[in-house]
Amino acid sequence: MKKTTKFGTLALGVFLSLLSLNSMSAQQTAAFPEYNFNPFIINSAYAGLLPSTEVTATNTGFSTFEGSPRNFSVSFHSPLNDGKVGLGAGFVSDQIGVTTSTSAFAAYSYKIFFDFKGDRPYWQIYQPGTLSFGITAGVQKYQDNLLALGIGDDPNFSQNINATIPTVGVGFLFNHARFYAGISAPNVLGDALASDDNLKLESPVYGYFGYRFYNNLFEDYILKPSVLLKYENGAPFQADLNLSVSYRNRFEIGGGFRTSSSVNLLAGIYLLNNFRMVYHYNMALKDSPLGNTHGIMLSYRFGKGYNRS
Repeated sequence: MKKTTKFGTLALGVFLSLLSLNSMSAQQTAAFPEYNFNPFIINSAYAGLLPSTEVTATNTGFSTFEGSPRNFSVSFHSPLNDGKVGLGAGFVSDQIGVTTSTSAFAAYSYKIFFDFKGDRPYWQIYQPGTLSFGITAGVQKYQDNLLALGIGDDPNFSQNINATIPTVGVGFLFNHARFYAGISAPNVLGDALASDDNLKLESPVYGYFGYRFYNNLFEDYILKPSVLLKYENGAPFQADLNLSVSYRNRFEIGGGFRTSSSVNLLAGIYLLNNFRMVYHYNMALKDSPLGNTHGIMLSYRFGKGYNRS
């Protein structure tokens, strides 16, 4: 039984490593809660969009399968100069199989406000009519421990990869009371400045948009459909289709579908005005060897927090 378990672990490790060799990035797509509750993690233009500083930490990947994807991130961003400028920073660690990618970045955004207003619930916190531009600068540490797989007769697995990669990212965001749309590229340089010539790094491009449905009869609720699109050279095009409902920034539930991959579920609760906790569950489809995963997001917002009532 132990031999079977070791063989299964090795097979899964090889499978995951082949996936990472295909793109050499180990960069996973942000989970459902991350780009819905903390878009800053994929788009620097979101920095400072809120009325006060927000700090967020996420931990995703509690799976029973050894070597399955794991992610940890912590970030903060804050408005300056009456909200026209935003500053922020983040740390992200991704692990899949024997591949680990760790990134740190700082972000700057500048905003243009439009002189129009739309109907919205009194408790909604977003600033309507905002066009934001963002840029990030950082560094990524990439490690691929291929020798641990023990595949000595394949040149693709003959040596470990350990590279340091300077990164520059850009993002754009339009936010209004009713809808929002953004596009971002976390690393436009790719592997151009990588310290290891054997590294081939493909850079993803994200696009996302959403709409906020509400009316005066049900002002305490907002229904929010949203879509996240991801394009990466050499990888299948990916789309997340999600729907969530929020009640006065007290609690939120949602679900969605990631193409050819998984079903997403989440539940969030707001505590003591300034804290927010979101639990999410990712259920794999088509007998995926990666199994199901779940995780937690914790956020703290300074000032009045999440309560505007």
